[in-house]
Amino acid sequence: MAKKSMVERDLKRRRMAKKFESKRNRLKETLYNKELAAEDRFMAALKLAELPRNSSKTRIRNRCLVTGRPRGFYRKLKMSRIALRQLGSDGKIPGLVKSSW
Repeated sequence: MAKKSMVERDLKRRRMAKKFESKRNRLKETLYNKELAAEDRFMAALKLAELPRNSSKTRIRNRCLVTGRPRGFYRKLKMSRIALRQLGSDGKIPGLVKSSW
């Protein structure tokens, strides 16, 4: 099980990214629009830099919904390989059978 503080920190980052997503996208559109004046683009860059760092999507870490583990993560199932194996062994995932020989 991952530290509760790390899981909570990631949830906070997800909330912030969702909150500032539209504002970030507007500023980036302004920043990358070559038809605008250089001063306007520069001001957009400054405003983008003023936004909280944790509001960026790249700061989000994929974590297992069951254990909070950050590594060995399957995106399709939103869980780690260890949690997948455990739930599969318990028969809680339909269609998944743990092989044994």
